[in-house]
Amino acid sequence: MSELLFLHTPNCVEAGCDEAGRGCLAGPVVAAAVILRSPILGLNDSKKLTKKNREKLRIIIQENALAYSVGIVSPQRIDAINILNASIEAMKLALDGLSIIPEHIIVDGNAFSAYKGINYRTIIKGDSKFQSIAAASILAKTYRDDLMDTLHIENTNYNWRKNKGYPTKEHRERIEVHGVSPQHRITFRLLPKKAIRTK
Repeated sequence: MSELLFLHTPNCVEAGCDEAGRGCLAGPVVAAAVILRSPILGLNDSKKLTKKNREKLRIIIQENALAYSVGIVSPQRIDAINILNASIEAMKLALDGLSIIPEHIIVDGNAFSAYKGINYRTIIKGDSKFQSIAAASILAKTYRDDLMDTLHIENTNYNWRKNKGYPTKEHRERIEVHGVSPQHRITFRLLPKKAIRTK
């Protein structure tokens, strides 16, 4: 069995939440909320898993969860309200989409805010401690990767299929060559100490 704990608060319907894409230069921030039916072997922080294992676990999570949902917040919304607020908004959108109302919510990290009067707890490195947060981490990551693959097909200039919008050297070089796309977060430091060309 996985070393991660199944529940933070016993004997209740508990949802785990996490997001992906907070540190990216382009693309949306994506969050997931998951209520697990029972423990799942192999769950962990999505960053500690291979792509192949994430995809396998994604299917298992979706087939075995009592409920799951994904929330997406656009780059334009991120620029309007900042990435921290956008991440919280994405998690609340994911919670809104659950077919079951949770009695308790656990959130990866240290930032969240009141949601429909439901008790919640923020947990640093929660995706390495609790199964439902790890499951949310995996869904958020895999759904966002799929979105970035689609955005790459629509605009191949930035190689989002490879970098997923993260601030790699290649990504920044391509921004310098091609300018800023509608998918870039213009409030982020896309090219430090350099002028940014917009398309």
